[in-house]
Amino acid sequence: MSTPAELPFAVTHQVRDACLCLHVQRAARALGRRFDDVLRPLNLTHGQFSLLMSLNRPEAPSIGSVAALLAMDRTTLTANLKPLERRGLLKVAVDKEDKRSRRLVVTSAGRALLSKAFPIWKKTHAEAERLIAQCSPSDLRVALRALS
Repeated sequence: MSTPAELPFAVTHQVRDACLCLHVQRAARALGRRFDDVLRPLNLTHGQFSLLMSLNRPEAPSIGSVAALLAMDRTTLTANLKPLERRGLLKVAVDKEDKRSRRLVVTSAGRALLSKAFPIWKKTHAEAERLIAQCSPSDLRVALRALS
């Protein structure tokens, strides 16, 4: 029975320095914390803000379309909807055209909260874009979309 070859420590540094996944995850966590901190007074996380904002459409979206937009599976999305629904910020309604399908509707309380949260998001987003000014935020978005 042979023992597996050990990787040299230099490989660890190579992965640490080059791994796109690691760098995107670290940046995502740091950015998420930044937005969570500023949205906390509204009792809202950055994920909840994004979810509510994704529902702010002329027509109530289906669960499937929101899951696709947020790159979530339907089960995870449903779990994330529950606290917002309990707070009265959204409601899940039966689709009038397909009784098996559900539509997600932002309530007036949800719209009011989004109106309070948007200026906070806008200011924090501008600060984040200034931090990455050496590269074009637009180019970064294009590159990140290419990965997804």
